[in-house]
Amino acid sequence: MQKRDGMNYAAEGRSAPVVGSGEFVFGAVALDHGHIYGMCNGLTEAGATLKWVYDPDPAKVEAFAKKFPRTRIARSEREVLEDGEVRLIAGAAVPSERCALGLRTMDHGKDYFTDKCPFTTLEQLGQAKARAAQTKLKYMVYYSERLHVECAVHAGTLIEQGAIGRVVQTIGMGPHRLSAASRPAWFFERDKYGGILCDIGSHQIEQFLHYTGANDATVQHSKVGNYNSPEYPELEDFGDATLVADNGATGYFRVDWLTPNGVRAFGDGRTFILGTEGFIELRKYTELARKDERNVLYLANHEGEQRMNLSGKVGYPFFGKLILDCLNRTEEAMTQAHAFKAGELCLIAQQQAVRVA
Repeated sequence: MQKRDGMNYAAEGRSAPVVGSGEFVFGAVALDHGHIYGMCNGLTEAGATLKWVYDPDPAKVEAFAKKFPRTRIARSEREVLEDGEVRLIAGAAVPSERCALGLRTMDHGKDYFTDKCPFTTLEQLGQAKARAAQTKLKYMVYYSERLHVECAVHAGTLIEQGAIGRVVQTIGMGPHRLSAASRPAWFFERDKYGGILCDIGSHQIEQFLHYTGANDATVQHSKVGNYNSPEYPELEDFGDATLVADNGATGYFRVDWLTPNGVRAFGDGRTFILGTEGFIELRKYTELARKDERNVLYLANHEGEQRMNLSGKVGYPFFGKLILDCLNRTEEAMTQAHAFKAGELCLIAQQQAVRVA
């Protein structure tokens, strides 16, 4: 697992199949972002069969095939889309191209699982909503900072159990290392990556909605800036936003590309969750200046204080639930409304953002 470079960070868990071999077949199309490895890890660990891979770049396909050697290399995207055995397409295309791939996928009668951010424009969101409503197919999103982080998964369980009462606020911090030399050209083109609040801000907004139990929210204020990368004028290396949910909960988050090289992980990602009966702090990828730990959860409530190291103890139930949702046409992993709402709010935050640097 690559911890220093967020673009190539791919969580791995234990095998927890919910289906037998060949019962749920999927294909991987578009390998532009390294998150495709995490997406495919999660699905295959839950029992899915990865049959096909396709990308126009042979080097990307060759690297992918080394990780998933049983996967067949398709000659074209169409070969994957027209395979009647394939139920779902997993894709990590350039952000501005993710919606178009999703529309093609649904047009071929298959569910779609895309890397975040799911859209770069509100027009794309409208197209995806219409196609999902028309076809009854899924347009699911890999919001990995909650779905593929064990302490973040367990925080949701504790909240459901009432460990901190009603959640009234979340504060999210999503710092990332830029690693500019390893980034593709599209990463620095505003129209292609969508802006920092649209991109890595989508993780934070999705967590805010999930932990507060909100169905909707308004963006009160948002800001973006380029403080440290003048050589990349279209890059935003800082952003933040404040939101108020439809149930009265509030949220603030900050995202940036300013993590220094001395930090072991790609970023010291943290989430603070305040409830009426206690609070939770998540330290997802590292504990600064301590032994190499991640997935640490701090819980304080009326019963006392706890520190939990959750690596290898919780797993990633989203992927098995997603497979079963596709088979049973249910919404246990994530509702379609939730996936779309998180995408919509990050677009609004980006659209309204004040430029501060």
